[in-house]
Amino acid sequence: MQGTIIKAIAGFYYVKTDEGIYECRARGVFKNEGITPYVGDEVSIEVTHEGDMEGFVTEITRRSNSFIRPPIANVEQFAIVVAATKPKPNTLTIDKFLVMAEHSHTDIVLIITKADIDKSGNAKRLESIYKSIYPVYIVNAKTGEGMESLEEVLKGKRTAFAGASGVGKSTLLNRLHPEANAQVGGVSEKTKRGRHTTRHVELYEMDFGGQIYDTPGFTSFDILEAEEDELHHMFPEMRPYIGRCRFDDCRHLEEPECAVRAALEEGLINESRYASYRAQIESIREEKKWQY
Repeated sequence: MQGTIIKAIAGFYYVKTDEGIYECRARGVFKNEGITPYVGDEVSIEVTHEGDMEGFVTEITRRSNSFIRPPIANVEQFAIVVAATKPKPNTLTIDKFLVMAEHSHTDIVLIITKADIDKSGNAKRLESIYKSIYPVYIVNAKTGEGMESLEEVLKGKRTAFAGASGVGKSTLLNRLHPEANAQVGGVSEKTKRGRHTTRHVELYEMDFGGQIYDTPGFTSFDILEAEEDELHHMFPEMRPYIGRCRFDDCRHLEEPECAVRAALEEGLINESRYASYRAQIESIREEKKWQY
């Protein structure tokens, strides 16, 4: 029998099939081969107790991409969620999420929340940085403002929300799928950072079509997935200038006759985005030092 893993808790995998949802364990072969089934995996299952809707996952039949933290697979689109305030937006963090999504070859949208309480103009500033690169949606999940347009871009795709804690991912999910009852957390007054609220991974079917992963969040960026020589490809606005520099292996830092830096000086590349690129190059190089 074929199905999709829609939830994973404590070694149990809940597989949605045409016959219903089965509670399954994974066969020992997965452990022997060092493979873990993830939410979003398309799998084959062997039914052991039909009446109790129980069985075993016997095979992973499709996996276009996968992530360890959180453990999900077959993501078609990332929705990068950022709050206009509380917590204060950090463009480097946003750009790290975007690099992860670019590296995974998924569609990407940027969602800006809490614009209604933004007194510093952060929402408009973020929109000006990213609107020429990615679709940007400014929404209010409490009032529903902007949600109809957002539903259109989520329709028909498996979307994972990614963003720092406290930006409103759970509030968005509850608005899009009220039955989810995702626990909503606040922002610590002491640290000004969000509190994690989601404890397990689940894939929800939306009434308007499409599916959304509810996850504990993509929070670990100690090791960037992109290599130094491919990072510039993860910045769409840099791609037109790649190969036009004086040196084929130009990293667009201090090299002479760099087409990317020339575009930066002409205002064709945003200074904030370029600063993020440089910071991530430095992170990759620093990580390599510790590997040797």
